Amino acid sequence: MVVSHTSMGDLLRGCFPPIVRSRSLQAALRSRFAREARAPEESTSRPYGLEAQPEGCGYGIRRGIAAFLVCLFLAGSGFAAEPETRNILILGDSLAAGHGVAESQAFPALLQKKIEAEKLPFKVINAGVSGDTSAGGLRRINWLLKRPTDVLLLELGGNDGLRGMGPDLTRRNLQGIIDKARAKYPDIKIVIAGMQMPDNMGTSFTEKFRKIFPALAKANNAALIPFLLEGIGADPRYNLPDLIHPNPEGHKVVAKTAWKTLEPVLRK
Repeated sequence: MVVSHTSMGDLLRGCFPPIVRSRSLQAALRSRFAREARAPEESTSRPYGLEAQPEGCGYGIRRGIAAFLVCLFLAGSGFAAEPETRNILILGDSLAAGHGVAESQAFPALLQKKIEAEKLPFKVINAGVSGDTSAGGLRRINWLLKRPTDVLLLELGGNDGLRGMGPDLTRRNLQGIIDKARAKYPDIKIVIAGMQMPDNMGTSFTEKFRKIFPALAKANNAALIPFLLEGIGADPRYNLPDLIHPNPEGHKVVAKTAWKTLEPVLRK
């Protein structure tokens, strides 16, 4: 039986294993074999007296075997596709936005550097907006989720507390954000950044506010960063003169704190 050029094209289209996901690589291979299939079987430069070999069974089978072996080689070699890059959406306020520092110095950019250093297939999408509240995040989340999202790092609520917003309302808004994210992407992983209020907000209020974040994490089977500003809160060494927003050194500490919780999530 002779393997025809048409059946050879079908063979090439079907033999690429799932791991070979590079369309450009597949196209290049198909083009190569197609050119060979169209090439004249008898070269005009053949030495005098050498007869052209008929395109018989052995010729077709050899070409088919060669194509099959190329596919097997690609499946087990370095030509296999790299892992697909997945997105981490950081939905936050001025902390994520990097108020008072360069974008490259803010903790989301520093997290991206840690991800790249570990060669993990994730890209950070920084959706931090200075002054944003849990209500603002709830309004924005549907639009943000138009981009495929694999991990949601929720860094909101600090401005709610500073404005004296009731903790129950903050919790409902944050829960609403999580619900919308899970409705759009059921397998999305959630990371919640815990926040705390200064003591001058009153003992009762600060305690209720602090409990919002661990309660949300437990209720939603989410990972929890206990306190995003751990070790730098109100410390002039790590904050801008307002003692609220981290300076570049402070953002390094924030990134380190967040990474302790985020890295295990990304490796699951």
